[in-house]
Amino acid sequence: MIGIVSYGGYIPLRRLSRMQVVQQMAWYNSLLYSLMTGERSVANWDEDAITMAVAAAVDALQNVEQKSIDAVYAASTSFPFDDRQNAAVIAEALNCRNNVRTVDMAGSLKAGVSAVVAALDAVESDSANKVMVTAGERRFTRAASTLELMYGDGAAALVVGRENVIAECIGSYSYHEDFVDHYRGADKRFDYQWEERFIRDEGFGRIIPTAIKLFCDHYHTDINEFTSVIYPCPFAREHAGIAKKIKSAHVYTNLHDGVGDTGVAHPLVMLCHALDSAKPGDKILVVGFGQGCEIVAFKVTDAIESFKRPKGITRSIANKKDIPYPKYLKFRELIDADTSIRAEAVPNTSLTALWRHRKMLNGFVGYKCKACGTPQFPPYPICVNPACNKSDAMDDYVFSDKMGTVLMYTGDMLAASVEPPAMYGLVEFDGGGRTLLDFTDCELEKLSVGTKVAMSFRIHRQDSMRGFTGYFWKAVPIME
Repeated sequence: MIGIVSYGGYIPLRRLSRMQVVQQMAWYNSLLYSLMTGERSVANWDEDAITMAVAAAVDALQNVEQKSIDAVYAASTSFPFDDRQNAAVIAEALNCRNNVRTVDMAGSLKAGVSAVVAALDAVESDSANKVMVTAGERRFTRAASTLELMYGDGAAALVVGRENVIAECIGSYSYHEDFVDHYRGADKRFDYQWEERFIRDEGFGRIIPTAIKLFCDHYHTDINEFTSVIYPCPFAREHAGIAKKIKSAHVYTNLHDGVGDTGVAHPLVMLCHALDSAKPGDKILVVGFGQGCEIVAFKVTDAIESFKRPKGITRSIANKKDIPYPKYLKFRELIDADTSIRAEAVPNTSLTALWRHRKMLNGFVGYKCKACGTPQFPPYPICVNPACNKSDAMDDYVFSDKMGTVLMYTGDMLAASVEPPAMYGLVEFDGGGRTLLDFTDCELEKLSVGTKVAMSFRIHRQDSMRGFTGYFWKAVPIME
């Protein structure tokens, strides 16, 4: 039996009310009135496709040992690097083995589902026992555009394998058409979208029903055998219209009102949302749309009853905080705000230092003394325990999965920050070890000594001059 053995999801904390944008910008673009309901998810300034993919993968690894992963397939159309493998960064952040296969998949919004099919093929051919498939998306849009209200940010992850399968694969199908509803040219920041009616009628409304019919004919099955039929379509009326065309009463919500369209990740985001409440025997059909369709189908097994549910998409959606529109514009660099003279220096990232300290920076790996068992970060060859002080007797020790407690903190209004004040402080980890960390996804007035924190892989600095993004782990306070 081959299929999904674990899954996880991540929707960032912040939500942008569409009505807020309409109230402030509809004078410029009256089309915004048609999208005024609900809210969309917004990545923090220190989040991108990689960090969100890592967050979803960490969620999926709650039920799987990361050292058992044989390959990492990462999908996105908004990866920060064109010529540096993004999946390799994700694999290092997850502390996977060095001999895992890492693959980037991009170029079309169906790439997320294509990555799942490729992972299933890899397991079926015995070239891998477990494959991590993770997809994240943070797309840029012009201010006051309809895409600004339609898009959302988020990520999802699936672990595909043979053992303890919670959803067995029962078929896949590919259908290709070079239909261009939107595109983003090389070196362009924003998507260029064609006319909405053309996209709805010739695109979603024709291609998705055609592909689903071909799938059903190929497997001699009826669409109504599926408990959930999942396909992306941000247009509410057309999403319902497709349900009528395929004659299915079990079409799954497109999550437009609370999240928006998360691009490559969206079919997997909807799948993870469906798995949060799935029961044994449920059949789920998943369609990825983009230059045709990629389709994969699953049947939920009895193993899901004993499966420890991850945080998943459902809880991520419920955990939210509103973001003012001006702050959103600053986070997306759509307004050129002064960040003071302290932000002018842009030192070149030392790639040799990054190489030497890659486990520390990407994997958040410190040391643990073999003699006395004291954990320490950053890694240093001499034990910090004054009663020990042994040297060169250290084992690697991962801090990224450890909870911590705030020992002291400050809010620095003088430090250059995208979201002042810059918040940082001393964190002590459960099980030992302490270090100075930045805080994110929180407010200074709600931070206090004794607050519990979890670790999150985030953007540490961005060199816009050279196009380089540096990552590290930050502390996220857990607010009850």
